[in-house]
Amino acid sequence: MATTNDEIELELLPFLRVYKSHRVERLLGSPVVPPSPEGDSQTGVSSKDITLKSPSLLSARLFLPTTTTTTQKLPLLLYFRGSAFCLESAFSFIPHRYLSLLSARAFVLIVSIEYRIAPEHPLPAAYHDSWEALQWLLSQSSQGSLTTSSNADQPQQLDQWILDHADFDRFFIGGDSAGANIVHNVAMRASSAGLTSRIRGMFLSQPYFWGSTRIGFEAGRPDVDLISRIWVFVSGGAGLDDPNINPLAKEAPRLAGLGCSKFVLVCVAGEDTLKERGKAYYEELKKSGWDGEVDLFEVEGEGHAFQTLDTESGNSKLMIGRLASFLNQ
Repeated sequence: MATTNDEIELELLPFLRVYKSHRVERLLGSPVVPPSPEGDSQTGVSSKDITLKSPSLLSARLFLPTTTTTTQKLPLLLYFRGSAFCLESAFSFIPHRYLSLLSARAFVLIVSIEYRIAPEHPLPAAYHDSWEALQWLLSQSSQGSLTTSSNADQPQQLDQWILDHADFDRFFIGGDSAGANIVHNVAMRASSAGLTSRIRGMFLSQPYFWGSTRIGFEAGRPDVDLISRIWVFVSGGAGLDDPNINPLAKEAPRLAGLGCSKFVLVCVAGEDTLKERGKAYYEELKKSGWDGEVDLFEVEGEGHAFQTLDTESGNSKLMIGRLASFLNQ
């Protein structure tokens, strides 16, 4: 007979179950895979894991394409993965495969952050970790050489790949789904911190934005209730018009203050319920008075996060190609 601790307290299908014992059973996600320091067999992209020097000991996976010299400078992307704030890892197979392909196609150095996830760490934990990662990464631009600690248990203060290859004049932030939500929230905070000029551009791919009032074709979609429940779950009970999930809410900071200096790309998928929110964000940013160039890229006939789940399809290659061209402007 099952004990009380084995009883289900909450189900968020098809994602996860939470038991009364506080055990979390994740039903979706890909396995953790090791980095490829000698180069990925498909793309040639090298990857490694690092620990950031910060109070919470954040970690990240770095992706470096094959360069012609040991000091060749590349665009730099700080990336935030998706998966609903409660699944996957920066070290999981799906984001690893996707970012290896993006790094090779765009010829860009990528830093993918391992932020904390719900329900063990409800929001704003992921926002805090991502902001800390942005500050750490920007601090690397002012450092001149790699220093090592006398204590082997302490994390590196600097990273040699970043020192050798990162062009901080071409620094971008980007993410998919929940990661795109993080991109927006980090950029708004960057503006308040006076860092707008440091971020050249940002992309938001199928961003996880929502609200209490249905717009466009949302009302007839079968996953509307699930999208709402996910937010309430990962945020610890925040409302659907919380500015973190609804950047167009009445109380949300105006998009004119977005902390990005030149370029924004919003990507949506034609069959994704979240498409309407991404398009509304694009339209509002375009007319907000923000002093930059904003573009919308829509791929018809595809669902949410299609380019990360099936990287070999024609539309996925089209999408990755559009991101690559964005990161090289």
